[in-house]
Amino acid sequence: MKATVYKSTGSWYIVKDERGDQFNARILGKFKIDGLTSTNPIAVGDIVNIVAENELEGSVTITEIEDRKNYITRSSPANKHQHHIIAANLEQSLLFATLKDPKTSQGFIDRFLVTSEAYRVPAIIVFNKADLYKKKEEEKFAIVKDIYTSIGYKVVSMSLETGDGVEAVKALLKDKVTLLSGHSGVGKSSFINNIFPEIKLKTQDVSGWSGKGLHTTTFAEMFDLPFGGKIIDTPGIRELGLVDISKQELSHYFPEMSALINACQFNNCMHMNEPGCAVKTAVQNGSIHVDRYISYCNILDSMEEKKY
Repeated sequence: MKATVYKSTGSWYIVKDERGDQFNARILGKFKIDGLTSTNPIAVGDIVNIVAENELEGSVTITEIEDRKNYITRSSPANKHQHHIIAANLEQSLLFATLKDPKTSQGFIDRFLVTSEAYRVPAIIVFNKADLYKKKEEEKFAIVKDIYTSIGYKVVSMSLETGDGVEAVKALLKDKVTLLSGHSGVGKSSFINNIFPEIKLKTQDVSGWSGKGLHTTTFAEMFDLPFGGKIIDTPGIRELGLVDISKQELSHYFPEMSALINACQFNNCMHMNEPGCAVKTAVQNGSIHVDRYISYCNILDSMEEKKY
């Protein structure tokens, strides 16, 4: 019998079969999938085969995992050279960001977009807390929106406080499997509580001394949307370590750079100090935004030479 993984706590899983019945599940032995060494062999969103257990009523054993359409990983908190699969079989990813309380850095947004591009998951950016905007934030939002919409990303403004834009975001989720992500404190849990008042996910204010949100969600978890579709809530991510991406590949995941790669003088151009670089020319003439190029350089600088 086929089922979908809705929650993983490490040793036990919650799965739902095709009839909508929910079970506690364990895995049979050790799983190794396509040579992927990850800290979690099964992730939320995986489609699995299950068989009933005799000794525990309402419990099942996972015997097999179906091939994944895609997945998103981060580097494992325990070992930066290992994967931790955040979620599998996604149709889109949605990043909650804020311009203040807390401020989401553009570097973090760009890392998230690189990860989504690398795993072929279309990404949407939702800027929450629009009710806090003064003139400075309104001008900043207009600039940021222009940067990302000009390279093909959907950017939405929303305020959970006033309700502005909330229905528009819900409409983007209808009938899709969507990964929700973002730093803690940006309103992700509050948004889920808005859809499902009965769930009452814990929300926490932004930590005063650090300006960063405090972690509330511990494990990824999938929810069926009442209007069709599914969302996968993820723990608040402070840093998104890129895994399985080499320095040479990085520019392929910046769409505006990827379009120019064949125009560079050298086919292994890193877009740093090489002559005849079409990407650097585009930065100079303004067709690639300088902030995106700075993000590229910062990410490149932070990557290790060896590809894991």
